[in-house]
Amino acid sequence: MKFFKDLKSDPIGKIASLQDERAIWIIMVVAMGGLVVVAHSLFQNYIYMAPCEQCVYIRFSMLVMALGGVIAAINPKNIILKIIGYIFGFYGAIIGMMYSLKLNSIHNAVHSEDPFGVQGCSFEPSFPFGLRLDIWVPDLFKPTGDCGYDNPMVPYGVSLSWLRQWFVDFYSEGWYLIPSLKFINMAQACFIAYAVAFVLLCAMLVCQIVKSKKA
Repeated sequence: MKFFKDLKSDPIGKIASLQDERAIWIIMVVAMGGLVVVAHSLFQNYIYMAPCEQCVYIRFSMLVMALGGVIAAINPKNIILKIIGYIFGFYGAIIGMMYSLKLNSIHNAVHSEDPFGVQGCSFEPSFPFGLRLDIWVPDLFKPTGDCGYDNPMVPYGVSLSWLRQWFVDFYSEGWYLIPSLKFINMAQACFIAYAVAFVLLCAMLVCQIVKSKKA
């Protein structure tokens, strides 16, 4: 309750102070790193949703943000570490939103049967800075699926437990936040996550600048 009381009395000062606390940076690490773990462990390995090229790019951008959070959380009062955290955070969020928009456009094209809209999907990814992540960590970064198709593809002859079968059936028509309504696909959900993180980072940075000028 103290947080909301301070936020009400001095919103700029309180939001600015968040960047000097480890909690906000650790939240970024857990949120972005957790999404990658869930995508890889649950959706890819447990229910056989093969990642596409844009999907592995999204994983890369999320891990960039998580790394930025780790660096800043070492000592958030250190201006150098905090700047690095911001750079990684903003860079990951911006390219992540771009990848998400690209994947969403492909998803819409695929499901509208528009062959001219399906562009930007390859099994040979090209990561920023020439990183060969698909070779170094293939299980995490090598695309094995088609963009726009995120249905579970269970290998022939595999016997599923009742729980695993339930997940496969639940996402049988693709990944959606609410599959029965086809509400918010994977690309849109990722975009929202990036946008929320971007807004929070902007709010902290702007409030810090305003606070410094007032001081």
